Amino acid sequence: MPIVYGDAVITDRDHQKRCTDSGEDVELKHLRAFVALAEELHFGRAAAHLHIVQPALSAQIRALEDDVGAQLFERDRHRVELTEEGALFLPEALATLRQARRAREVLQQAAAGEVGVLRLAFVSSTLSHLLPELVRTLEQRYPRIELDLKDMPSLPQARALLDNALDFGLVRLPLNVSGVNTRMLFEESLVVALPQDNPLCSQRRIQPQDLAGCPVLVLARKYAPGLYDQMLAGFHRRKITLTIAREMGEFTTQLALVAAGLGVGILPSGAASALPMGVVTRPLALAMSGAGIGVAWTGLETPRKRALMQVLDELYPASTPELTGGL
Repeated sequence: MPIVYGDAVITDRDHQKRCTDSGEDVELKHLRAFVALAEELHFGRAAAHLHIVQPALSAQIRALEDDVGAQLFERDRHRVELTEEGALFLPEALATLRQARRAREVLQQAAAGEVGVLRLAFVSSTLSHLLPELVRTLEQRYPRIELDLKDMPSLPQARALLDNALDFGLVRLPLNVSGVNTRMLFEESLVVALPQDNPLCSQRRIQPQDLAGCPVLVLARKYAPGLYDQMLAGFHRRKITLTIAREMGEFTTQLALVAAGLGVGILPSGAASALPMGVVTRPLALAMSGAGIGVAWTGLETPRKRALMQVLDELYPASTPELTGGL
């Protein structure tokens, strides 16, 4: 294979017949001239494609043939054709130019800080939409930024951010942790998950008082303290006491117990995107201001961190100001 070195390539003798000097350097501009002429088979058109005059193209082709020690074209007044050596050389020249372009792109991206690893944690309810969309867009826009992904509850994410063990978190808001910045990406309402034979399924919307006396399954406070506290405060304002039967560590476990008839579940709408058989959801008429999914971080000091934030800003334009960590 050809080897790129600076602005030149050193050709491999295994791929170059009759090369007279294995130490000769072949300039990239000569390879570009060769490829253009091989594609056009016409000096005038090839020179126009390269934005040079025809004598300059002829000189570059002659210089390349002298360097490799082989005639690459048969040419007379009426035609230009690749020789056998030229036909063998063409795929190698194309590969070398591609490699040179790739090397330049890598260097440019590295200089811009768009190369490296970003450590990103997420709550599981982002798996259905947000996380795949973010990963897909970031890979398309910044292919040399690698994501190290971790499934992690919101509060451990905040601790990991403060310990510099993470760069970003996709968290459930509100999340008030001193030193951690957050921004809402999208708000979520609450839904009630019910066994399909529960009488409440006949209602299009569940009122908070409808749940009085029902065994309720919720996500444990230690996993989403802001969500937990807001939910209980909403019921308290209505002077309704929830009967919390179990506090769960995962929404999937919560839904499985609902399917088993062990209670009804209260959870964010995004966490109910994949329901087990026999479970239905209904909206809960309980306002949850500032509840939803957001991004959390402690600093944007590197270009690749700013690149990820830029992608999130484009996917989810800010409709509310940034929320800073609690004091």
